[in-house]
Amino acid sequence: MRITISGPPGSGKTTVAKRLSQKIGYPLISGGEIFRGMAKKMNMSLVEFSKYAEENPEIDYKIDDEIARRAKEMENVIIDSRLSGWIMVRNGINAFKIFIDASREIRAKRIQERDGGNFEEVMRDMVFREESEKKRYRELYGIDFDDKSIYDLVVNSDTMNPEEIVSYIMGELGWK
Repeated sequence: MRITISGPPGSGKTTVAKRLSQKIGYPLISGGEIFRGMAKKMNMSLVEFSKYAEENPEIDYKIDDEIARRAKEMENVIIDSRLSGWIMVRNGINAFKIFIDASREIRAKRIQERDGGNFEEVMRDMVFREESEKKRYRELYGIDFDDKSIYDLVVNSDTMNPEEIVSYIMGELGWK
């Protein structure tokens, strides 16, 4: 079974994807790691690379094509990417699609704990990156990132830790 885990920055999607991958033994494809690796290779911060990607649509296409290619090759896999659910739908790839969300304050706090920095700056950068990505998704694909209608499961992670979310997902999949 292909399982996609999508959500905004700081929602916990990557942590949940990694823990679910470990728990059930499925390999993990991470769009965020691909994006961060490309930013690092170009010696850019995530904000700088987001701005660059706005002007260079081939960045998003390259990441999304790579995710779709890998997903087609693997039957049992977890795909962690902001648009992984949408990528599966647009490419006709069957998957159980999960969206993990959290409030902006919680997400900014998590990013600050992970990466350090001043809370206000972290919040500003997170919101900028989020709006930049929403704009790109709308312009490049006609996707409204806030439309959760394609997802099989939507989870709010404000009050749940990653282990609780993994247990909840496994329960929804009928796995214990």
